Amino acid sequence: MSVAIIDYGAGNIQSIRFALERLGVPAILTDQAAVITNADRVIFPGVGEASSAMEKLKASGLDALIPTLTQPVLGICLGMQLMCNHTEEGNTKGLGIFDTSVKRFEIKPLKVPHMGWNTSQHTTSKLFEGINQGSYFYMVHSYYAQLCEETIGRMDYGLNFSTALQKDNFYGVQFHPEKSSDAGVQLLQNFLKL
Repeated sequence: MSVAIIDYGAGNIQSIRFALERLGVPAILTDQAAVITNADRVIFPGVGEASSAMEKLKASGLDALIPTLTQPVLGICLGMQLMCNHTEEGNTKGLGIFDTSVKRFEIKPLKVPHMGWNTSQHTTSKLFEGINQGSYFYMVHSYYAQLCEETIGRMDYGLNFSTALQKDNFYGVQFHPEKSSDAGVQLLQNFLKL
């Protein structure tokens, strides 16, 4: 199986690569359209700022490529947010894969960023197969995707928000599966088996 991790200069990309290697699945870190298109699975990770990340995607043409992919694609954290219609971070237009918007947490007295472990409730999506309701996942984010028809996982942090989204072959998670212990490992294995 070939896995391409989209390289667009975002932070925290190596940790997902190492997590896949621990599962015995080597991954290629690349910004090359042909490699991404021909991969069996594609991961769109990232930690960073939305507007500068989108500029990097546009500069390499990846903004046009990603929505056309037909294999399973997993957006993680910023990657998932960029797959939405719009994010308030930098007033950035997203890729429009998920029909929802990303808003900034403005909930006093809760701390922003939302950082640490939180429990998730999810649907019967194959992405969450074998993962118990209320499992803990690791979060680091100041912006959240609003609930929508494509929400397959949700959390509460002063309000309910989408912690996982799915549309066709596209999946997104706000949490970091590579840092989420056994539940995160299971989710990555489920993604690889889709």
